[in-house]
Amino acid sequence: MTPFEQLQKNINQGWQTWNNASVFSYVHMPEKMGFKLGLKDYKYEKSLPTALIGSEPEDGIVTPYAHAYDNSYTFSRLEWLDIEITVETACADGDQVVIVTPVKLPPKAPTLIVESISLWNSSAILTKKDSTLTLQKDDTAITVQMTAPENIEYFTWCNTPYLSAALSEPIGISTGKARTLEEIRKICAAQKQKWADNMNKYGKFAETYNAMQTCQAWDTIYNPEYGFPTTTVSRIWNNSWGGYVLFCWDTYFGALMQALDNKELAYCNAIAITRTLRGCGFVPNYTAQNNVKSFDRSQPPVGSMTCLEIYKKYQEKWFLEEVFEDLFTWNEWFMKKRTGKNGLLAWGSNPYKGVTGHVLETQGVGKFRAAAYESGLDNSPMFDDMPFDTERCILLLEDVGLTGLYIKDCYSLAEIAAILGYADKAALLLDRAHTLEDKLETLWEDDFGMYLCRREDTGAFQYRISPFHFHALFSKKAGKEHAERIVKDHFYNPQEFWGDYIMPAIARNDPAYPDQDYWRGRIWAPMNYLVYMALSEYASESELVAQAVKDLSEKSEKLILKEWLEMGHVHENYDGDTGDGCGVANSDRFYHWGGLLSFITLHYENYFN
Repeated sequence: MTPFEQLQKNINQGWQTWNNASVFSYVHMPEKMGFKLGLKDYKYEKSLPTALIGSEPEDGIVTPYAHAYDNSYTFSRLEWLDIEITVETACADGDQVVIVTPVKLPPKAPTLIVESISLWNSSAILTKKDSTLTLQKDDTAITVQMTAPENIEYFTWCNTPYLSAALSEPIGISTGKARTLEEIRKICAAQKQKWADNMNKYGKFAETYNAMQTCQAWDTIYNPEYGFPTTTVSRIWNNSWGGYVLFCWDTYFGALMQALDNKELAYCNAIAITRTLRGCGFVPNYTAQNNVKSFDRSQPPVGSMTCLEIYKKYQEKWFLEEVFEDLFTWNEWFMKKRTGKNGLLAWGSNPYKGVTGHVLETQGVGKFRAAAYESGLDNSPMFDDMPFDTERCILLLEDVGLTGLYIKDCYSLAEIAAILGYADKAALLLDRAHTLEDKLETLWEDDFGMYLCRREDTGAFQYRISPFHFHALFSKKAGKEHAERIVKDHFYNPQEFWGDYIMPAIARNDPAYPDQDYWRGRIWAPMNYLVYMALSEYASESELVAQAVKDLSEKSEKLILKEWLEMGHVHENYDGDTGDGCGVANSDRFYHWGGLLSFITLHYENYFN
């Protein structure tokens, strides 16, 4: 058994919240059987069989407060119709316990439904006798019981055995053996204290950590195609894709955050997304169930830098051996498929014959729009009216952001190669980085004080700038003088990126900034993180750059705590002026990479203080 196979066996154990369909779902692994909670309302005669974080009000608003990675403790609140409840759970001695507490009720108390479930084609047998559910697979049998008497509600959505009780007062649920409500409360209190102790290790950054970690834990689901858990961007997105979806740089960033204190989950996500390369030669933009992939395009190459950071935390070479060859193949692909005539890199999209017949195989593939999607910046104004070369399948824009990230990828992968003893590949990668650093210097515009993207067809610089332009500082040849100029003229420029909340996805003085639509002006955690990492390359050489790193850390923390403390939200993106995440339809309220805003601060405190 390989180390990764052993890891999969170890992590697929015990009670988990890995059923994407509902956050109030508890599954025992590896048997894949358990129970989920639902509500039956009588005022409106409606049912709520599932609940997700980030749903619309009619589907129930779930506010998450806690979720230990090992599921030993969770706490959340549900608001639906005229009902408000809290759900507190704990695991101890192999059992799952739950307390459902009504906070606000209509005249007639709703019914709490505890429905037995068997997931992912498990052969579990689900039965009910008297007021006890029994979940059985092979030699494992688990009972589920409540502290309240049943009210025998027949009119439900359930197709499997279930328990039901009037939710007029707190109800306890336990597995393994019948417990009183007081016994369940004691278990929850003990596990809550352990959860709090772990969070409080971060001192004044306890809630900063909690925002990031809670989001990672709730967004983790079981992936039956892989046979282990993965952390998706959000459960809402999984539903809209028909099962699950992993995005390239999103998933690497998830693994990075998890590596802070959950090695196993970090390994699962980093290895899972890297393996999606197989069959297309690059890590695709997206991967979903049944081999649905973007066979035409990739996304920003952040895999090597992420895997190297994870390795530095845990120092296990087998992990690097798992990912190196795929990462090297991806690096080679970018050089072969995304290099323009002047040797600089550009975003692109290659046409291909359909693989699954999925609608996404025809929408924009091999054209301008899909090339913009490869950047990860989708509707960024940097790509407005940009020509697309249909023969080379690239945008005619020599891209600073991509070139800078690729240089970082080469350096990171070279370091990995050296650790593994691949001296020839390490030398090749370093040579590739040095060559691109020389070419990147041709994009420096001294009057403007910034590395600029350049139109390949006309040779003209593009003066629309985004946080991606700061990626030039991943180059060791940029130098202290250029780094300070960039920070002074652009980072601290209130007409561009400085402000109460930073960093907007396009400069504030750009005509598209007032749109505040997705990548047209809003603030994105991955942009802040990559700028933070790029600036950090020169922090030891310059007090000015070091101050910018510190300020970016503090403002990132301020941004994530704003809605986390108010509403339990970790947003996909935020308003560039107000720092609000809500108010637009395209900012998921519980999107895992929003936690990078916390990660920046935690990383800064660890490495710079």
